[in-house]
Amino acid sequence: MRSKVNKGKTLIGTIYTIGSPQVAEIISISGFDWVLIDMEHSTLSLDAVQSALQAIGEDVIKIVRVPGNDEIWIKRVLDTGCDGILVPMVKNSEEAEKVVRYSKYPVQGQRSVGVTRAHGYGANFSEYISGANRDIIIMIQVEHHEGVKNIDSIVSVKGIDSIFIGPYDLSASMGFIGQPGHPEVKAAVGTVKNRCRDAGLPYGIFGANPEVLKDEVADGCKFLLCGIDSVVLTNAFLELVKRLKKN
Repeated sequence: MRSKVNKGKTLIGTIYTIGSPQVAEIISISGFDWVLIDMEHSTLSLDAVQSALQAIGEDVIKIVRVPGNDEIWIKRVLDTGCDGILVPMVKNSEEAEKVVRYSKYPVQGQRSVGVTRAHGYGANFSEYISGANRDIIIMIQVEHHEGVKNIDSIVSVKGIDSIFIGPYDLSASMGFIGQPGHPEVKAAVGTVKNRCRDAGLPYGIFGANPEVLKDEVADGCKFLLCGIDSVVLTNAFLELVKRLKKN
């Protein structure tokens, strides 16, 4: 993921929330560069996450959004063998530093050492341990007005690989719930983008549909996230029924 971004590529992804390996597999063959497996806003268990990782395979980058900035959740999710994590609702540099500390093995951090799928169930233990601190992608989500206020210190935290902008929660924290296009929200998003560019830190953003993301690539976004599996499925069936009823 890091090498592709360094080469200037914008990666296109979608959100997986349905605990079905078949849905995960369909996503994997649809042409996406990456998929966000979402434990924050779904009922996905660790078993379901690991099954999704296995169904998606090696060709698609797999990032898991953990439920929160919690040491136990982070280490258990990383042990599933994902390519990286996204931690929601990071509001200041101290919280960002915790993410890095929980995600990296000593001496850079305090991640506990186990033998899991990430380590090939022991077969690749030494190889994984030696490269995990370098290879694991650590993304944090700025999606609160406090995070925007503290963005200068957040982007300076060593070990963070990317900032992901959450326009929906950001709009809610600013008193404009459900209005990610509000001028004040867009201005706050612009502030985060500018600080990321200044720091040389790749950023990503979510959009409900391609139309709202049409200018993001030209604007410098490296991680596009579009659509949610359950919403895509719902809309497809609603449209199917609508068309059938016209006949």
